[in-house]
Amino acid sequence: MPSAAEMLLSVFDRVYIINLAHREDRRREMEAELNRIGLSLSHPAVTLFPASFPPDQGDFPSRGARGCFESQLGVHRAILADGAAHALMLEDDADFAPDFTPLLAAMLPALRETRWDMLYSVSPLEARPGDQPVGAHLLRLSADHTFPLAHFVGFSRRFSERAVPYLEAMQARAIGDPAGGPMHVDGAYCWLRADQPDLVVLGSRQPLAVQRSSRSDIADLRFWDRLPVLRQITAAARRSPPVLALLHRLRRR
Repeated sequence: MPSAAEMLLSVFDRVYIINLAHREDRRREMEAELNRIGLSLSHPAVTLFPASFPPDQGDFPSRGARGCFESQLGVHRAILADGAAHALMLEDDADFAPDFTPLLAAMLPALRETRWDMLYSVSPLEARPGDQPVGAHLLRLSADHTFPLAHFVGFSRRFSERAVPYLEAMQARAIGDPAGGPMHVDGAYCWLRADQPDLVVLGSRQPLAVQRSSRSDIADLRFWDRLPVLRQITAAARRSPPVLALLHRLRRR
């Protein structure tokens, strides 16, 4: 069997990892995750993409929503500039699933044989009305099959060509505009999918990555994340197997 890195790069020309410049802890954790599958931040196909850190929320629901929206819009612009046919976008709090290698291997035939524009692999999912099976591990998702997370998402160049002007127009409108104004980026993708149903959106029945527990830079911090010593203890606890297992079970509910 090819290595996990070889399989991943046979699907995606480039891997973009969104990371805030001052979050060295997340860069170290992401480097460790990449090493697990045979990649690194220094690999020529991997780009550490500077995340947006806005001074305020502007017209978005929150400062964090604005930062995520601007960061992912920037990744789509980079995909077009770099000429990637398919690209993977990771947020820097993504952990590859324990069964990442065999799961990706099982998905490869369908991913290679199907023309697709967006690939969600962020949480376990079951088919809903309108979804269509694509092989044993993937579903072609209907436009009303939505997701609250976007830490492991693949895009075709065609998707990014549509996403850049669409997200820019959303960003320029007033909040609550009936045509779609500033909002959480996962919601914006749902609007785009509904407006342009010819885009082929796939979802994996089991996720290739989960979201790592990590303190936020933008949300209000708990007291244990504000005090340096407690912050170090909390960070270690978040990486412990029992805590990770608990968080994974809670996300599946």
